[in-house]
Amino acid sequence: MKLLLDTHAFLWFVLNDSRLSKPAAELIAESENELLLSPASYWELAIKISIGKYTLPEPFAVFMNDQIVENDLAFLPIAIEHANVVATLPFHHRDPFDRLLIAQAMVEDIGIASTAKAFDDYAIRRHW
Repeated sequence: MKLLLDTHAFLWFVLNDSRLSKPAAELIAESENELLLSPASYWELAIKISIGKYTLPEPFAVFMNDQIVENDLAFLPIAIEHANVVATLPFHHRDPFDRLLIAQAMVEDIGIASTAKAFDDYAIRRHW
């Protein structure tokens, strides 16, 4: 199964944070699943770091590169088709990063690991 990780799911998994639910942790840890990370997530994280809302245990680029390799993450590039869906999504959820993740999950027909219950208002499979 392909599984797109929301920003917090990615961080909680790689940092071994107890806020990651057991079902989500099991899906992420399942070696048969392909874990995907969107540029929206590392862009969101970079912005949060730059405005002082988040810190990492090491420099951003080092952390991201190390975690991507260590956890065998694949990138889900942002395509025009994804942005096109964002342009037509109803505003059940207003966060621009989350809206892009929702659109990517819809277009690619993949599940997403996220705590965001607002995702349930869209035609996606949220795992938590």
